[in-house]
Amino acid sequence: MIHPLPPSALKGEGMTSQRARDRLVAKLKEEGIRDQRVLDVMRNLPRHHFIDQALHSRAYENTALPIGHGQTISQPWVVARMTEALLEPFEPKSGRPQKVLEIGTGSGYQAVVLAQLVPQLYTVERIEELLRQARRRFRQLGLENIRSRHDDGKLGWPAEAPFDAIILTAAGDAIPSQILDQLAPDGVLVAPVGSPSSQTLIRMRGDGKGDFMQEELAAVSFVPLLGGIG
Repeated sequence: MIHPLPPSALKGEGMTSQRARDRLVAKLKEEGIRDQRVLDVMRNLPRHHFIDQALHSRAYENTALPIGHGQTISQPWVVARMTEALLEPFEPKSGRPQKVLEIGTGSGYQAVVLAQLVPQLYTVERIEELLRQARRRFRQLGLENIRSRHDDGKLGWPAEAPFDAIILTAAGDAIPSQILDQLAPDGVLVAPVGSPSSQTLIRMRGDGKGDFMQEELAAVSFVPLLGGIG
Protein backbone atom coordinates (compact mmCIF):
# COMPACT_ATOMS: atom_id res chain seq x y z
CA MET A 1 0.00 0.00 0.00
CA ILE A 2 1.13 3.54 -0.72
CA HIS A 3 -0.75 5.29 2.08
CA PRO A 4 -1.38 3.01 5.09
CA LEU A 5 -3.60 4.26 7.90
CA PRO A 6 -2.13 5.15 11.31
CA PRO A 7 -2.55 2.45 14.00
CA SER A 8 -4.76 4.80 16.04
CA ALA A 9 -7.37 4.71 13.27
CA LEU A 10 -7.78 0.95 13.46
CA LYS A 11 -9.18 0.62 16.96
CA GLY A 12 -12.52 -1.05 17.58
CA GLU A 13 -14.28 -3.27 20.10
CA GLY A 14 -16.95 -5.95 19.91
CA MET A 15 -18.85 -5.65 16.64
CA THR A 16 -16.29 -3.09 15.38
CA SER A 17 -13.19 -5.09 16.32
CA GLN A 18 -10.45 -6.46 14.09
CA ARG A 19 -12.09 -9.86 14.37
CA ALA A 20 -15.26 -8.44 12.79
CA ARG A 21 -13.20 -7.04 9.91
CA ASP A 22 -11.42 -10.37 9.45
CA ARG A 23 -14.79 -12.12 9.14
CA LEU A 24 -15.88 -9.58 6.52
CA VAL A 25 -12.72 -10.13 4.47
CA ALA A 26 -13.21 -13.90 4.64
CA LYS A 27 -16.71 -13.36 3.25
CA LEU A 28 -15.35 -11.16 0.45
CA LYS A 29 -12.87 -13.86 -0.52
CA GLU A 30 -15.66 -16.45 -0.56
CA GLU A 31 -17.60 -14.19 -2.92
CA GLY A 32 -14.77 -13.89 -5.42
CA ILE A 33 -12.57 -10.93 -4.45
CA ARG A 34 -9.02 -11.94 -5.32
CA ASP A 35 -6.83 -8.83 -5.29
CA GLN A 36 -4.81 -9.11 -2.08
CA ARG A 37 -4.14 -5.36 -2.02
CA VAL A 38 -7.87 -4.69 -1.89
CA LEU A 39 -8.47 -7.36 0.76
CA ASP A 40 -5.69 -5.93 2.95
CA VAL A 41 -7.19 -2.44 2.77
CA MET A 42 -10.68 -3.73 3.58
CA ARG A 43 -9.29 -5.74 6.50
CA ASN A 44 -7.72 -2.67 8.07
CA LEU A 45 -10.28 0.00 7.24
CA PRO A 46 -12.64 0.94 10.12
CA ARG A 47 -15.96 1.06 8.25
CA HIS A 48 -17.81 2.00 11.44
CA HIS A 49 -16.17 5.45 11.24
CA PHE A 50 -18.22 6.15 8.10
CA ILE A 51 -21.71 5.57 9.49
CA ASP A 52 -23.89 6.81 12.34
CA GLN A 53 -23.04 5.34 15.74
CA ALA A 54 -26.49 3.74 15.94
CA LEU A 55 -25.47 1.49 13.03
CA HIS A 56 -22.01 0.53 14.32
CA SER A 57 -23.15 -3.00 15.18
CA ARG A 58 -23.90 -3.53 11.45
CA ALA A 59 -20.74 -1.89 10.11
CA TYR A 60 -19.07 -5.14 9.04
CA GLU A 61 -22.11 -6.79 7.54
CA ASN A 62 -21.81 -7.19 3.78
CA THR A 63 -24.66 -4.79 3.09
CA ALA A 64 -25.31 -1.17 2.11
CA LEU A 65 -26.33 1.15 4.96
CA PRO A 66 -27.99 4.60 5.04
CA ILE A 67 -25.85 7.71 5.60
CA GLY A 68 -28.60 10.33 5.33
CA HIS A 69 -29.69 12.66 2.54
CA GLY A 70 -31.14 9.68 0.66
CA GLN A 71 -27.67 8.20 0.17
CA THR A 72 -25.96 4.98 1.27
CA ILE A 73 -22.54 3.60 2.04
CA SER A 74 -22.07 0.83 -0.51
CA GLN A 75 -21.99 -2.86 0.27
CA PRO A 76 -18.38 -3.86 1.05
CA TRP A 77 -18.37 -6.46 -1.74
CA VAL A 78 -19.35 -3.79 -4.27
CA VAL A 79 -16.61 -1.44 -3.03
CA ALA A 80 -14.06 -4.25 -3.22
CA ARG A 81 -15.20 -5.40 -6.68
CA MET A 82 -15.18 -1.88 -8.13
CA THR A 83 -11.73 -1.20 -6.70
CA GLU A 84 -10.41 -4.52 -8.00
CA ALA A 85 -11.91 -3.85 -11.44
CA LEU A 86 -10.28 -0.42 -11.55
CA LEU A 87 -6.82 -1.73 -10.62
CA GLU A 88 -6.75 -4.92 -12.68
CA PRO A 89 -6.10 -3.42 -16.15
CA PHE A 90 -3.00 -1.62 -14.87
CA GLU A 91 -1.29 -4.78 -13.63
CA PRO A 92 0.81 -5.41 -16.79
CA LYS A 93 2.01 -1.79 -16.79
CA SER A 94 2.46 0.39 -13.71
CA GLY A 95 0.52 -1.84 -11.33
CA ARG A 96 -1.90 0.93 -10.41
CA PRO A 97 -3.44 4.09 -11.90
CA GLN A 98 -1.58 7.22 -10.83
CA LYS A 99 -4.47 9.71 -10.88
CA VAL A 100 -8.06 8.69 -10.14
CA LEU A 101 -11.36 10.61 -10.16
CA GLU A 102 -14.31 9.50 -8.04
CA ILE A 103 -17.80 10.85 -8.75
CA GLY A 104 -19.93 10.68 -5.60
CA THR A 105 -17.89 10.96 -2.39
CA GLY A 106 -20.80 10.05 -0.13
CA SER A 107 -19.49 8.86 3.22
CA GLY A 108 -15.92 8.84 1.91
CA TYR A 109 -15.52 5.07 2.33
CA GLN A 110 -14.77 4.24 -1.31
CA ALA A 111 -12.46 7.26 -1.52
CA VAL A 112 -10.44 6.07 1.48
CA VAL A 113 -10.15 2.56 0.04
CA LEU A 114 -8.79 3.97 -3.22
CA ALA A 115 -6.56 6.57 -1.56
CA GLN A 116 -4.58 3.80 0.12
CA LEU A 117 -3.90 2.20 -3.26
CA VAL A 118 -3.22 5.07 -5.68
CA PRO A 119 -0.96 8.15 -5.47
CA GLN A 120 -3.63 10.79 -6.20
CA LEU A 121 -7.38 10.66 -5.66
CA TYR A 122 -9.83 13.40 -6.67
CA THR A 123 -13.42 13.12 -5.46
CA VAL A 124 -16.54 15.18 -6.21
CA GLU A 125 -19.72 15.30 -4.11
CA ARG A 126 -22.91 17.27 -4.84
CA ILE A 127 -24.26 17.25 -1.23
CA GLU A 128 -22.26 19.71 0.85
CA GLU A 129 -23.01 18.20 4.27
CA LEU A 130 -21.88 14.74 3.17
CA LEU A 131 -18.66 16.19 1.79
CA ARG A 132 -18.01 18.10 5.01
CA GLN A 133 -18.32 14.88 7.00
CA ALA A 134 -16.13 12.96 4.55
CA ARG A 135 -13.41 15.59 4.70
CA ARG A 136 -13.36 15.30 8.47
CA ARG A 137 -12.86 11.55 8.16
CA PHE A 138 -10.04 12.02 5.66
CA ARG A 139 -8.25 14.27 8.16
CA GLN A 140 -8.85 11.87 11.06
CA LEU A 141 -7.37 9.02 9.03
CA GLY A 142 -4.32 11.08 8.07
CA LEU A 143 -4.83 10.79 4.32
CA GLU A 144 -3.24 13.70 2.49
CA ASN A 145 -3.48 12.43 -1.09
CA ILE A 146 -7.23 13.14 -1.44
CA ARG A 147 -8.52 16.32 -3.06
CA SER A 148 -12.25 16.92 -2.78
CA ARG A 149 -14.70 19.29 -4.42
CA HIS A 150 -18.33 20.32 -3.81
CA ASP A 151 -19.84 20.38 -7.28
CA ASP A 152 -22.17 18.71 -9.75
CA GLY A 153 -20.63 15.27 -10.20
CA LYS A 154 -21.88 15.03 -13.77
CA LEU A 155 -19.37 17.74 -14.64
CA GLY A 156 -16.41 15.81 -13.28
CA TRP A 157 -13.26 17.83 -12.54
CA PRO A 158 -12.15 19.13 -15.94
CA ALA A 159 -9.36 21.35 -14.58
CA GLU A 160 -7.52 18.24 -13.35
CA ALA A 161 -8.16 16.00 -16.37
CA PRO A 162 -7.08 13.68 -17.84
CA PHE A 163 -7.46 10.90 -15.28
CA ASP A 164 -5.95 7.43 -15.57
CA ALA A 165 -9.10 5.99 -14.01
CA ILE A 166 -12.60 7.18 -13.10
CA ILE A 167 -15.09 5.54 -10.75
CA LEU A 168 -18.77 6.48 -10.39
CA THR A 169 -20.69 5.56 -7.24
CA ALA A 170 -24.15 6.42 -8.57
CA ALA A 171 -26.03 5.07 -11.57
CA GLY A 172 -27.32 6.83 -14.68
CA ASP A 173 -28.76 5.54 -17.92
CA ALA A 174 -25.39 6.25 -19.54
CA ILE A 175 -21.97 7.67 -18.67
CA PRO A 176 -22.11 11.49 -19.00
CA SER A 177 -20.04 12.57 -22.01
CA GLN A 178 -18.26 15.22 -19.92
CA ILE A 179 -17.00 12.47 -17.61
CA LEU A 180 -15.82 10.23 -20.42
CA ASP A 181 -14.02 13.18 -22.03
CA GLN A 182 -11.88 13.47 -18.87
CA LEU A 183 -10.60 9.90 -19.09
CA ALA A 184 -7.12 9.35 -20.53
CA PRO A 185 -7.12 7.64 -23.96
CA ASP A 186 -5.86 4.40 -22.40
CA GLY A 187 -7.75 4.90 -19.14
CA VAL A 188 -10.26 2.76 -17.25
CA LEU A 189 -13.74 3.70 -16.04
CA VAL A 190 -15.87 1.64 -13.66
CA ALA A 191 -19.50 2.58 -13.05
CA PRO A 192 -23.03 1.28 -12.54
CA VAL A 193 -25.43 2.04 -15.40
CA GLY A 194 -29.14 1.45 -15.88
CA SER A 195 -32.51 2.22 -14.35
CA PRO A 196 -33.28 1.97 -10.61
CA SER A 197 -34.80 -1.47 -11.19
CA SER A 198 -32.01 -2.88 -13.38
CA GLN A 199 -28.39 -1.81 -13.05
CA THR A 200 -25.16 -3.34 -14.28
CA LEU A 201 -21.62 -2.63 -13.18
CA ILE A 202 -19.54 -1.95 -16.28
CA ARG A 203 -15.87 -1.35 -17.04
CA MET A 204 -14.71 0.71 -20.01
CA ARG A 205 -11.10 0.45 -21.18
CA GLY A 206 -9.53 2.85 -23.64
CA ASP A 207 -7.40 1.55 -26.48
CA GLY A 208 -5.26 4.69 -26.61
CA LYS A 209 -6.77 5.74 -29.93
CA GLY A 210 -10.11 7.14 -28.83
CA ASP A 211 -12.18 3.95 -28.70
CA PHE A 212 -13.40 2.16 -25.58
CA MET A 213 -14.15 -1.49 -24.95
CA GLN A 214 -17.03 -2.07 -22.56
CA GLU A 215 -17.61 -5.16 -20.44
CA GLU A 216 -20.32 -6.08 -17.94
CA LEU A 217 -19.12 -7.18 -14.51
CA ALA A 218 -22.09 -7.73 -12.19
CA ALA A 219 -25.66 -6.81 -11.34
CA VAL A 220 -25.69 -4.01 -8.74
CA SER A 221 -27.99 -1.50 -7.06
CA PHE A 222 -26.95 2.15 -6.59
CA VAL A 223 -28.60 5.46 -5.86
CA PRO A 224 -29.31 7.52 -9.00
CA LEU A 225 -26.69 9.83 -10.52
CA LEU A 226 -28.16 13.31 -10.10
CA GLY A 227 -27.04 16.70 -11.38
CA GLY A 228 -26.83 20.00 -9.52
CA ILE A 229 -25.58 20.63 -5.99
CA GLY A 230 -27.21 20.56 -2.61
